[in-house]
Amino acid sequence: MIPSALEHIQEITGRTGRLAIFLDYDGTLTPIVSHPEKALLPNSVRQTIRELGARAPVAILSGRDLDDVRQRVNIDTIIYAGSHGFDISGPGGLRKQVAAEFLPNLDLAETELEEALAGIPGARVERKRFSIAAHYRNTKESDLPELERAVSEVAARHPELRTIAAKKVYELQPNIDWDKGRALMWLLESLRFDRQEVFPIYIGDDLTDEDAFRALQQRGVGILVSEQGPSTAASYSLSDPTEVERFLRELVTFLVQ
Repeated sequence: MIPSALEHIQEITGRTGRLAIFLDYDGTLTPIVSHPEKALLPNSVRQTIRELGARAPVAILSGRDLDDVRQRVNIDTIIYAGSHGFDISGPGGLRKQVAAEFLPNLDLAETELEEALAGIPGARVERKRFSIAAHYRNTKESDLPELERAVSEVAARHPELRTIAAKKVYELQPNIDWDKGRALMWLLESLRFDRQEVFPIYIGDDLTDEDAFRALQQRGVGILVSEQGPSTAASYSLSDPTEVERFLRELVTFLVQ
């Protein structure tokens, strides 16, 4: 097991540099739920993020659509990166969209995927601007081979797209060299946070967050939200969103000293 971030808070905050905080949403700030639209941010977490954002740069990097995650968090002073970092927006006119030329390909694949999964109970297709998600959290185990086969067949017809796996979901997204790690590094560079005096922290719970953990291995800290100890590039762990909130409160306390 990797060490607890809560038990090593002084070690983390004792690093040289101004803190910059990067956060996933689902499974990190909110628990994973059966229906993604019900993943609502608790007011106490929102207030903590607002206080943190008043003292340090804060960005939310989510697999959700940009407008969706921005509306759920509803704090104007922080940065949002939706669709796993393909769509970025923030204060001061900060804006970046990656792979807009793939939108027609995504439109076509979305139609095909909806048709392919229509007969599988519990399967749900969710279109985000820069990706298409095939959710199977509410699908029977016995139907998973059919779902996986359908996703693979659609993906095979669209080599310009790639398939990524996350918690109970497969996603099709533009097949280019871009992910949460690249988005994080772009933010550090664009906001002039790529200098040595900035110390970035990334907190996430899913396979897609590993790209961000790897990006920070030489210059920051990755924190995995999980009760288990899978192979990870993160340096520390937190067991669940409740511990994430406690950790963020500790960061606020450190920053007001």
